[in-house]
Order: sequence, then C-alpha cells, then structure tokens
Amino acid sequence: MFWNSHSPTARPWSRQYASLIFYHDEEQKRLAEETRQREEADRGDRIYTEIVPFSEFYLAEAYHQKYRMRQVPDLMEVFRTLYPDWEDFLDSTLAARLNGYVGGYGNLEALEAIVDEQEMVTETRQKLLDILSRFSR
Repeated sequence: MFWNSHSPTARPWSRQYASLIFYHDEEQKRLAEETRQREEADRGDRIYTEIVPFSEFYLAEAYHQKYRMRQVPDLMEVFRTLYPDWEDFLDSTLAARLNGYVGGYGNLEALEAIVDEQEMVTETRQKLLDILSRFSR
C-alpha cells in the first residue's frame, strides 16, 4: 500500500515533502530495504524513498491534517457538530479513518462498522453514511 499511495520515483522538491520510511529495529529496516529494491526492479526506475531510524514524531501542519475530508464541505459540516474543537477533530480516530476512506482506501461495509462503533445521534450517523456512500468503490 505504501509504494502505491504516492510517487516514490519522483524526486522531492523539498525536504518537507520527501518520501521516508522510519524503522524501529533492524527487521523493519531489512524489510523496508527489501521492498524498496523490489519496487525499483518492478518499476525500472530509481526510488527516492529514504529509510531512516525513527527518532521523533512531528505532527504535520494544520493545512495537511485530514486533507481529503476537508475537500468535502458537507462531511466537514457533520464533523464540526461531532468535534467543535479543532484539536479534538485532529485527534479523532474516526476522522483519520474517514479521511483515508475519502482518499480511496477501504470499503463501505468496513466503514459502516467503524461508524456503528461511534456514539452519535441516529440522524447524524445516517447523514454521515449518506455522504460517504458517494465515495464507495
């Protein structure tokens, strides 16, 4: 999924947008290097993804957060009622999962199960599912 979710053969135009894999131990490093070599061979092109040890996590700038969802105004309207505080929205596992779904990952059945786990008013739940059904694959 990682290799197909971006363009690892494109040279990054700034350090901020570089493709990186962070590893925690030697096994993760080995697997990352192995898959990078396989991808280079399959694509017949150089992969610019760096493989580096994890040191510290930095949250992306606010304009990058939940980017796919923020392109869907009616979806954001529902989320503003669920999470009036921006920080709560950013920390929301539900928002992260739905952002991935809107971005093309997952399926509607799995998404419905995720939504069903949430405590929300039936009307809000249905509105959310109606909006998300537009993105079903």
